[in-house]
Amino acid sequence: MADTKSGHGKWLDGMSSRFRDGRNQDLRAFLSKVKAARRPDGPFRIADLGGTFAYWNRVGIDFLEQNDIIVTCINYVESELGIDAADGGGRLRAETGNACDLNGYADNSFDLVHSNSVIEHVGRFPEMMAFAGEVRRLAPAYYVQTPYAGFPIDPHSPRLPFYHWLPESLRLKAQRSMKVGWSSPPKDVAHAMRHVDNVVLLERTRFRYLFPDARHRFERVLLLPKSMIAERS
Repeated sequence: MADTKSGHGKWLDGMSSRFRDGRNQDLRAFLSKVKAARRPDGPFRIADLGGTFAYWNRVGIDFLEQNDIIVTCINYVESELGIDAADGGGRLRAETGNACDLNGYADNSFDLVHSNSVIEHVGRFPEMMAFAGEVRRLAPAYYVQTPYAGFPIDPHSPRLPFYHWLPESLRLKAQRSMKVGWSSPPKDVAHAMRHVDNVVLLERTRFRYLFPDARHRFERVLLLPKSMIAERS
């Protein structure tokens, strides 16, 4: 079948792939450091809030095996766990749950909580506070990444730069009139508003407030801050 993806789409895919490879390398280094400090012997337990099996297959099953890491992916929607992907010989486990309210898990049930591009999807600031509280409660260490609101391209809407800086009414209009993300434009207002409401990007002030005990850093593209990472080791 012929490749019908536009040149713009191929460029975005290529840039995202290179960026993701670099992030995975940094993540592996961080996890190795935390495991060596906190649990050098025995299995190292990670809770990935909003995680998928496919993500950890990209990080590397060999890496998980070599470091005796077990990852529990906790996702609100079972179908998004991607459990049809390789489970790494038991290194990956799946649970359904609301990452803003995981009262079925005791404090420090895990060694580390991981979250990649999830907090911007949980709702408004009260939901983000609940999510951050669970991240900090479930483990003594964590790694949280989210796209930066100050970067001109929202990775959820890459075909329309500055989309996320527009007022809600114009974002709704854009959603209904063009392909701003990865799916075709919905004509129905309710459907389009679900796309508008599904992403709330954070700036540095709120992100630091949510994770006050973390080391904060930017990931950059061409010197511009593209995403934010909060790490507690």
